[in-house]
Amino acid sequence: MRVLVACEFSGIVRSAFVGRGHDAMSCDLLPCERERPDGWDGHYQGDVRELLSDPSYAFDLMIAFPPCTRLASSGARWFKGREQEQDAAIAFVRLLLAAPVARIAIENPIGVLSTRIRKPDQIIQPWQFGHGEVKATCLWLKNLPLLVPTQLVEGRTARVHREPPSPERWKNRSRTLQGIADAMADQWGNLT
Repeated sequence: MRVLVACEFSGIVRSAFVGRGHDAMSCDLLPCERERPDGWDGHYQGDVRELLSDPSYAFDLMIAFPPCTRLASSGARWFKGREQEQDAAIAFVRLLLAAPVARIAIENPIGVLSTRIRKPDQIIQPWQFGHGEVKATCLWLKNLPLLVPTQLVEGRTARVHREPPSPERWKNRSRTLQGIADAMADQWGNLT
């Protein structure tokens, strides 16, 4: 299966798919933090719109993590005066949902997408996938089943919410946890 992981600088989800034998690449404006398990870089540093508009690239599945700065409820207090930026962020998500890819998952926190586009198909938590953390994560799905929890964990904390201020805070808060990446690769990578 050819998989595009859009707006991913960490390489976590991409590597989960590659580790299961899929032809997967990540794409982000930032360089990737990790190499693919097979040694090939597997990362397109640039705008995902370039890949989606190029007919030489064709993907069976796209999992996209659009930036949530102008979309997440946690940042609502900074929305005023930035309506044009928010409209652009919403337009970007609409473009991703309309991409010429048969199966699509869009991931984002609870926020304006629920009212400006549609309610998410599913809200997952890291504690459902082997991580003792709380972080409600919405999934908007196209031709994909809901993710089935793989390992429920007790002792849940809000690590992401309590991340101390630092230049890397936004990166640390935005990385997909391995258990969720593995569930995506195991459950969505086996679709025919």
